[in-house]
Amino acid sequence: MSPRVIAIDGPAASGKSSTAQAVARRLGWAHLDSGALYRAVTLATLDHLEERGAGGGPLWSPQRIVALADQLPVRLVLVSDVFKPEVAGVDVAEAIRSARVTRRVSEVAAIPEVRQWVNAQQRRAVEGHPRGVVVDGRDIGTVVFPDAPLKVFLTASPDERARRRLAQRGDVIDAAELRRESDALDARDRADSTRPVAPLKPAPDAIPLDTTRLSLAQQVDQVVALADQRLPR
Repeated sequence: MSPRVIAIDGPAASGKSSTAQAVARRLGWAHLDSGALYRAVTLATLDHLEERGAGGGPLWSPQRIVALADQLPVRLVLVSDVFKPEVAGVDVAEAIRSARVTRRVSEVAAIPEVRQWVNAQQRRAVEGHPRGVVVDGRDIGTVVFPDAPLKVFLTASPDERARRRLAQRGDVIDAAELRRESDALDARDRADSTRPVAPLKPAPDAIPLDTTRLSLAQQVDQVVALADQRLPR
C-alpha cells in the first residue's frame, strides 16, 4: 500500500518548505522538512565533533556522525502537525538556519550513511502518522518515498530564488547581494545534483511546477488541486 505522502522536491530556495507547510495545513496533514533534519545533524556534528585529530586525521567519520545522532539524540518531534528538529531535547529550528550550518550541510548530507539514517527517521515518522504527511526535500520522490501517490518538483529562476532567500533572512536586496546569493545557490545546486548518492533530480513521474511568477497562495492552490485528484479526502 502506498504511503499517504505528498513528496515535494526541488533545489534550494524554490519554495519547497513554505509550500509544503501551507499544503499540509490546508489538507489537515502533517509537514516534514527533510532539510531540517540534515541541518540538525550538521549542527550536532559542528557542535560536538572535532573536525581533525591531533595528527590531522579526519574525525568526521560517517560512523561517528551517525552514532552521535543516535546518542544525543537528533530527532523529529511532532508539534501541532509539524515535525520539529531537536538535538539533545532542545528545539533547534532557528539554530539550524545559521550561516555556519548552511556552509556545511551539503557536505554532511552527501555522506551515504547519514542519508540512510535520515531516510529511516523520515519513514518512521510517516508510518506513525494517522492521516498523511507532506514531505519536502531533494530526494523524497526518488529515494525516500518512491511510491508516493503525488510527487511535485518545484523550480524557480536563479534570481527569484536568490531574492526569496535574501528576503527570508531579512537581508538587503540589491544587485550585488542578489548576484552573491545566486552564485551561492548555484554552487549548492551543483553539489546536490552531482553527488553520487541520491542526487537532486525530479522523479520520472513528478509533476514540474515553476514557481517563478507564482505567489505562495497560487503554488499551494495548484498542489492542493493535484492532491484532491490523487488522494481524495
